[in-house]
Amino acid sequence: GDDPKRMRTANSLFAFFMAVGNVLGYAAGAYSHLHKMFPFTITKACDVYCANLKSCFFLSITLLLVLTIVALTSVKETTPNDGVVAEGEIEPQSTTAKSVPFFGQMIAAFRELRRPMLVLLLVTCLNWVAWFPFLLFDTDWMGREVYGGQVGKGRLYDLGVRAGALGLMLNAVVLGFMSLAIEPLGRWVGGVKRLWGIVNFLLA
Repeated sequence: GDDPKRMRTANSLFAFFMAVGNVLGYAAGAYSHLHKMFPFTITKACDVYCANLKSCFFLSITLLLVLTIVALTSVKETTPNDGVVAEGEIEPQSTTAKSVPFFGQMIAAFRELRRPMLVLLLVTCLNWVAWFPFLLFDTDWMGREVYGGQVGKGRLYDLGVRAGALGLMLNAVVLGFMSLAIEPLGRWVGGVKRLWGIVNFLLA
């Protein structure tokens, strides 16, 4: 926890596996025969595309339940005993620090933030405000504007939606590679700060 190099490696691996999950999710959205895994999803009120969407939800629920159970049963967590201080750790001065509520700690942390960190958080917030509409409406935009289709009329809209999902999958593939290459790339451009600035200008 105190090793910056290990922290950066852990962040890179976390981003990589997020990208793997995104790739699999977008690939499932681009696959038009996903409903065959759950034949009961097709009803009179739910056509093939509706059934594909419901099948994605069923897969998500199943994976979430299985992985949660595996994590809870296989990962062992050791709780330190009261009064026992491990080697190299600093003994707390009082027991009142342990009882500080979570939101109290959050407020205290925000009060201690300096201006550069506040600017960083603000830029990150604005980035995600700009990024989320793209992720939410990319497939609909492809179906309507690029392919010129209309919802429920013909196949053009559905083809555009699948093409948009495929594009998001390729975006996640790039994210996976870049998450592993971020360390050497940061050194190549002259530091993480400069890389962060370049990426934000490219995103804008």
